[in-house]
Amino acid sequence: MSVFTEPTFAWEPITPRGVAAFARASFERLLVVQAIFALIATASVVWFLTDGIFPAVDAAISQLPDGGEIRAGQLAWQDDAPVLLAENPLLALSVDLEHGGRLRSPADFQFEFGRDSVLIFSLFGESELYYSRGYVIAANQREARPAWGAWSPEILALVAMGTFFGLLLVWAILATMYFLPVWLVCFFVNRDLTFRASWKLSAAALMPGALLVALALLLYELGAFDLVQFCFAFGMHLIIGWVYLFLSPMFLNRAEPKEDKNPFA
Repeated sequence: MSVFTEPTFAWEPITPRGVAAFARASFERLLVVQAIFALIATASVVWFLTDGIFPAVDAAISQLPDGGEIRAGQLAWQDDAPVLLAENPLLALSVDLEHGGRLRSPADFQFEFGRDSVLIFSLFGESELYYSRGYVIAANQREARPAWGAWSPEILALVAMGTFFGLLLVWAILATMYFLPVWLVCFFVNRDLTFRASWKLSAAALMPGALLVALALLLYELGAFDLVQFCFAFGMHLIIGWVYLFLSPMFLNRAEPKEDKNPFA
């Protein structure tokens, strides 16, 4: 069988030929496979948070003083500063009331809490966020520990649901944007593709990129990728989607010319 023979069964959107198969598949099959890939991406995000981010937050809360809060846009800190509360390769949390620049971490992201704002340091530069004057936020271990224990599972659940359903929604929107250009490509290269089939192929072509980002996120959390490599992989997932969009139609059957009827028959 030639590698360019149109596939007859849609089961894997990893190769361009596998993506092409979804043009003939049912919407139900496409949705099931999309859900599987969205679950893989969601699992990688949940792992990243629970193994990389949440432990740093837990450690920082353990270092908070017995008293302190953020009230009326001001941090009332009742301990020595500057101080590094927690640090891992991904995230560092520190307190420097005057933002004097005396404490810098090699972590990819550092949140430095000052008297009236928090500075965020990363590869992308430095940004400053001022505390809201309308909220009171506990900056002590006695109140922050139970609050974090109550909210962290809910935060994780919201992120998981947002990732899963967000991916399905984004894929649907992008497929709606891409299906017409894909159909035009198939028209000019003489491939048999309807609007409906073009939409399904476009939706399937987005899944390999999502799988790449999920894998890159796991490698980043495990330390096999640094932040630059992860950003490169994230950019590549967009390019991979475009490559699949215009390469996969080459695995579809050519459109058969319509036979002219004999008017004298």
